[in-house]
Amino acid sequence: MSTTTSPDAAYTKALLRHFADLRDGTHGEAVSRQDKETLFRSAIDLLDPYARQALGEVNDVLMLGQGTVESSGVGRSPDTGLICSWTLGWAEQRAAGIPPITIHAYYGRGFHHPHLRGGTVKEWPLNVFTPEQAAQELPILRAIASAEIHNLVFLADFTIVPSSKPGTTTSTR
Repeated sequence: MSTTTSPDAAYTKALLRHFADLRDGTHGEAVSRQDKETLFRSAIDLLDPYARQALGEVNDVLMLGQGTVESSGVGRSPDTGLICSWTLGWAEQRAAGIPPITIHAYYGRGFHHPHLRGGTVKEWPLNVFTPEQAAQELPILRAIASAEIHNLVFLADFTIVPSSKPGTTTSTR
């Protein structure tokens, strides 16, 4: 196993774009709030298939296909920023009275640029401007979904995960 990291890794490039935004006072090449909101809406269109894929993978393997993946679409957040949420809900989660696995993309009113976060885990940079950059976010979206289910198990217990119930035969190898 290699312990070195590539300076060209997608996540490090995304972080560099994020930090350049802060340095330059821009988001991509946008300066105005309106232009940044237009870029946010485009990023949501680019991310949508990957957010659905990440949650769909969790649904297929852990929830045994019993869950439902949904998207809120882009809307105004309580602080009048923009937000889009993708959720994976299932019967045991609802019965436990806990939130679904959630991936949020949001551009808060007072924020310089948008972010990704989970429902119970928080911030990741969101600087997506091309289809290639959106595809490179898939590992992050998978990480958010994985962290979400881990946190939700802490809020309830492992029996909220259908594939982990006693008597199931899901392979762990």
